[in-house]
Formats: sequence, C-alpha cells, structure tokens
Amino acid sequence: MLSSKLAVITGGPGVGKTSTLDSILRILVAKRVRVALAAPTGRAAKRITEQSGIEAKTIHRLLEVSPKHGGFTRNEENPLECDLLVIDETSMVDVPLMNALLKAVPSHAALLLVGDVDQLPSVGPGQVLADIINSGRVPVARLTEVFRQAAESRIVVNAHRINSGYLPEGARGGENSDFYIVDIAEPEEGVTKLIEIVSQRIPRRFGLDPLRDVQVLCPMNRGVLGARNLNHELQRVLNPSPTATVERFGWRFSPGDRVMETQNDYDRDVFNGDLGTVARIDDDEGTLVVNFEGREVVYPFGELDTLIPAFATTIHKSQGSEYPAVVIPVTTQHYAMLARNLLYTGVTRGKRLVVLVAQKRAIAIAVRGGQMKRRWTKLREWLLAAK
Repeated sequence: MLSSKLAVITGGPGVGKTSTLDSILRILVAKRVRVALAAPTGRAAKRITEQSGIEAKTIHRLLEVSPKHGGFTRNEENPLECDLLVIDETSMVDVPLMNALLKAVPSHAALLLVGDVDQLPSVGPGQVLADIINSGRVPVARLTEVFRQAAESRIVVNAHRINSGYLPEGARGGENSDFYIVDIAEPEEGVTKLIEIVSQRIPRRFGLDPLRDVQVLCPMNRGVLGARNLNHELQRVLNPSPTATVERFGWRFSPGDRVMETQNDYDRDVFNGDLGTVARIDDDEGTLVVNFEGREVVYPFGELDTLIPAFATTIHKSQGSEYPAVVIPVTTQHYAMLARNLLYTGVTRGKRLVVLVAQKRAIAIAVRGGQMKRRWTKLREWLLAAK
C-alpha cells in the first residue's frame, strides 16, 4: 500500500482492517505525510476518529458542500490539501460521490480505499468498490484471517458463516453468548416477541438502555415486522407518556424519541442516515429541536417531512453505523429483500449483541443468496480497457 498511488484494503469483521489502517497511519504521520480521513456517514467518520486519533470528516464535509450553489467547493481547481486520502466504508460510496471525490484529490496524492466489499452496495448507483477490486487493475489486500480475540465473538463467527453460505448458529440452551436466534412461527407472533426482547429482556440481561443502545434493523419498511409498523409499536412502549407531542406527516414526534434524517440537508448540515434524539418541542416558535451527536438542529413543524422515527430502521439505512445491540426480524414476509449481503450487513452492525427474531426458513433463504440482484455497471470494463 505504501508504494501504491491507489490501493484497497477489504475484509469482513475481526480480520484487522482497523489495526492495519492504524499502523499505516502511524508510519505516515511520523514521516510528516499530510493525511485526510473521510467516511460516507457521520457515525462512520466519528468511529474512525476515535480509532485513529486523527480527525475524520464525512465525504460531504471534506469536499465542502456549497448549500448556496449546490455541488462541492473542492474540485480540480481547488483540490484537497493532503498527501494521502483515506476513505473508510467505501462500499457505501456511489458513482456520483466517487466522481466528485476523485476530482478533488490532488495529482501528487495517494488514495487508500478501505471497506467490506461483501456488504450491501451503495444506495445510489454503481458498485464502485466491487468494480475496482474485480478489475484487477488496483493492488488489493483482502484480509481473511479472523484473529483469536475476534473469533471468540459469535457475531464475528456467524457473520463469516453467513458470508460463506452457511447458516448462523444461535446460543445453545442457557449459555452466555453475543448472538441469539429467537424462533418464531408467524410474523404477528414476532412483533410481540421483538418488543419484549427490546424493552425488557435485553435491558434486564445485558444492562443496555433500549432507547440509546438497542437498534431494530429490518429488511424492509413494509409488513407487520417492517420498520414502519415497528416504529409505531416501539414508540408506544419505549416512550409511552411524553411531556409534549407534535404530529406531522403521519408520525408522532416527542422529546426522547430517536429520529433519523432521510435526506442530505446542506443548510442544516445533517445528512441522510444521521441519527439524533428529539430534545424538545417549542409550540410558541412552532419548532422541534433534535440533538445530533451533541449538536442541536432546529426543524420548523412544516419541515418535518424528511425526519422519521428510528426506533426501527432498514438495514440499508444502517450502513456505516454500529450499535451496541441490534435486533433483526427475518421472515418469509420479507422475501423480496432476503439476500445474503443484506443479512450479513445487518449482523455486522452489532458490536456487543445480535438477536435474530426469525423464521428458520427465512434465514435459510437469505443465506442461500435469496434475492441478490445483479447491478449492471460499466466501471470494471472501463478500468480493464484503460491503458
């Protein structure tokens, strides 16, 4: 990597991507190399900052979004000031964003792309990381060995099992584990069990706060075990008698609610997928105040259409984030979305605990590959044809 202008580090959980990157950064910083770090989401940027001790930004902030004119301030005419640019969670980066990013890399600088190519591809068009790797034109370090400490985690072991096409293994009766499979026969039964697990069992057994530490991740929005219905159900149980309430666009918002921004809002400096907590409601001003990672953002009541409750969210929306505990419903009702990379991405979001509330048949459909849809892209061909 140190001798390449462009390189890729990829691999699943527990294989040492972070440790390897940390070593590279230590060497280069000691050599006075100017390093810039970025990731697609605020949470991923925060994580890389904590791990490396170097400030990381979201790609949008790094490129200096211009709310007034649209687009980015950093480009060919005004490139970034760095000798090495490192992008983490690159699997999430789509074609338009990568295009803007590459234009802003100074001609003398190197680019290191880090990410897990087996996760879901970007929400936007393309599969940039996969195409770069599959072209064979760029040096790629694919880390595969799960280190001993990580191998003690059932989350890590089961993530690699799923990725290799094997069924995950739940905890055996009575044993302590960080990975559980709760068997259900029907989706309706799953709703009751899931709410009990989130609101009672996990807090009692693991001491985790259901509002702050537990995230429900769904394959899709629709259905009784979809994100939309579970948000209503979980809100009723986890924030039952709030001090104030405002209802807009089919949702109730109250202080204490976990919420998510669903669009890039350059004026407010919040982006699609950012998680926050409703801090207070000001009826006199007609505004709702949301705390995003310690920063308060004001939304007039009429502009709450891009905000949604996030007690439950889709696996797609959770990319680039990690949570202390995740609970994932998996049923044949989700058939249209069941795919190996979807389940794998969901499971790898959990740091300390993963619980699948699932029909065994649905897990098997996902692990076998399910509805993995091919993406039609041109980047790999162009890279292969490049002289």
